[in-house]
Amino acid sequence: MEFRLQSTDPKSHARAGVITTCHGEIATPVFMPVGTAGTVKAVHIRDVDEDVKARIILGNTYHLYLRPGLDILRGAGGLHKFNGWNKPILTDSGGFQVYSLTDRRKMKEEGVIFQSHIDGSRHMFSPERVVDIQRTIGADIMMAFDECTPYPCDYSYAEKSMELTHRWLDRCLVRFDETEPLYGYRQSLFPIVQGSVYRDLRIKSAEKIASCGADGNAIGGLAVGEPVETMYELTELVCNILPKDKPRYLMGVGTPVNILEGISQGVDMFDCVMPTRNGRNGMIFTRNGIINLKNERWKSDFSPLDPDGTSFVDSAYSRAYLRHLFNAGEILGPMIASQHNIAFYLWLVDEARRKIMDGTFSIWKDEMVKRLAQRL
Repeated sequence: MEFRLQSTDPKSHARAGVITTCHGEIATPVFMPVGTAGTVKAVHIRDVDEDVKARIILGNTYHLYLRPGLDILRGAGGLHKFNGWNKPILTDSGGFQVYSLTDRRKMKEEGVIFQSHIDGSRHMFSPERVVDIQRTIGADIMMAFDECTPYPCDYSYAEKSMELTHRWLDRCLVRFDETEPLYGYRQSLFPIVQGSVYRDLRIKSAEKIASCGADGNAIGGLAVGEPVETMYELTELVCNILPKDKPRYLMGVGTPVNILEGISQGVDMFDCVMPTRNGRNGMIFTRNGIINLKNERWKSDFSPLDPDGTSFVDSAYSRAYLRHLFNAGEILGPMIASQHNIAFYLWLVDEARRKIMDGTFSIWKDEMVKRLAQRL
């Protein structure tokens, strides 16, 4: 994997670049639609490619390991061939999912023993095992195994967790170096910065991660309930330490405003379930703010979902029509809303990239933040 920095914004840390993988180029900043179980929920893989024009999608190691399972993925020749997606794929390590199974898992130095949320069966994730699983999935970008600390957590817990994550990282790197890709193309491994909300721990972790010389680096353990100002502060702190010549990935973030602020702090890659999850519940993101389609006020509104951005989905779909679909319980409603929201997120990062390239990002960002936060 290669990363080429193309432009930086003169008034912020925002930057535009290109990541090159064996499955194609990724112009940055980039948003990665989440395809947890091998599919972006409620959106056809063809539409994610041709209509939404996503450049990379995310899969989840925990979920893919449980279903369809490694034998199926290996037999198919990896996730790309299994789901028909021919562009880059990033997989997270499953650490966040295991972390969320608070009453179903036991952590120790070797790894994590957990019970499946599907059938209660017991499984073990170690750093080595997680690398092996991601080799089998065949992701272009793999994530190191980490522990995501909850918020709030005390300093002692955060420090011990960070140190465990660092030890697991060392084991991931060894396993990565001693194994080979299974499907004839190169894979990359990103380490993850942890340290909860404590500046000194974040600095220590970022310095550790920066020293690894990996193809790219991730920032984890944020967007888990901490104040948004704290997230921005720590993101900027970490980005100033991580190498400038490698892509930076802020995991699980977030709202359109969060993404613009993250870009301004030097982040290149984002993912979040919000576009599809909120879309399935009738929330639409537009250039002028947020719409809850279930509200009565849209009942007779025959304008496009986003009058300023009709290309996000077919302009024939009005707010009134989509509201009707939700009220009628038609599955097409969540499908259209999900596709619209993903397309909006992709437009947002593409527009940010254009503004970075022409030197006007900061002015544009400040105006967009005010508009995007409105509830219409």
